[in-house]
Amino acid sequence: MTTGNPAAPDYVAIGHVTVDLLPDGRQVLGGTALYAALTAARFGLHAAVLTRGNFGAYNPNVLEDLTRFAREIAIIVQEATSATVFANRTVAGRREQTLHGWAGVIDLNGLPPTWRSARIIHLAPVAQEIDPRQAGRLTPEYLGVTPQGWMRQWPRALPGRVRLTPLRLPLELLSHIDGLVLNAEEHTLARDEIEAVSRRGLVAITRGPDGAQLIDRGRVYDIPAYAVPVADDVGAGDVFASVLFLLRADREPVSFAGRMAAAAAALRIQGQGPDAVPTRAAVEEFLERRGDLRR
Repeated sequence: MTTGNPAAPDYVAIGHVTVDLLPDGRQVLGGTALYAALTAARFGLHAAVLTRGNFGAYNPNVLEDLTRFAREIAIIVQEATSATVFANRTVAGRREQTLHGWAGVIDLNGLPPTWRSARIIHLAPVAQEIDPRQAGRLTPEYLGVTPQGWMRQWPRALPGRVRLTPLRLPLELLSHIDGLVLNAEEHTLARDEIEAVSRRGLVAITRGPDGAQLIDRGRVYDIPAYAVPVADDVGAGDVFASVLFLLRADREPVSFAGRMAAAAAALRIQGQGPDAVPTRAAVEEFLERRGDLRR
């Protein structure tokens, strides 16, 4: 299934669009690829998603929302028997995830030729859905990676609890990464990859309310978080990564890109779900009110 404008995009996010099960029984769309592409679109880029899943088996609002978001971003959905379905809960300040369904591996051969060489490609796996050996053959101007899905394992029988494992990427892919974003828990399991990417590109380690650390060619930048009321923090790191990638692809200064990314994440967590992904105008206004809109 292909929806939205099929023309050559500026920003392509690859990964599962997920169905997230909320404690109150609702089913909502999620996944890094969706949050990242919506962010790029709301920053003025022509954005697209390559994903895999079957969304017709869930609450009608799931498919309705996917159709609605396709007015902003082009979406190719490869066929599957299920969507990738997560349930999240917070225990002692840490998120616990249970996988209830898996959509399978995304075939990167399904990328249209103009998508394979998009200006920015964001590899956004959430559940081992991208073959990193295939990914090394993509040819964007800027390759951004949020590798969390390559670090997740779960029991064969579903539903099953998700656990983190060390990141292992092939050299062919690692040598092409321009931007890498991980959270504080993931970064301890990816030290070799962090060291390799930070020698030639940008690495960001996000720490929620404690801000983020950016490492660019050996230089370290500490980016504080903006204190705002939190309604829902799912997707905040994805929004952060997308803004960081698209601004660095435009060669904006690292510190400016970091502040813009932190402000976008702060606006996202004040609302609910993908609808709360902010526009560039809203982010700039947020920073201007704080006297922080400077390069």
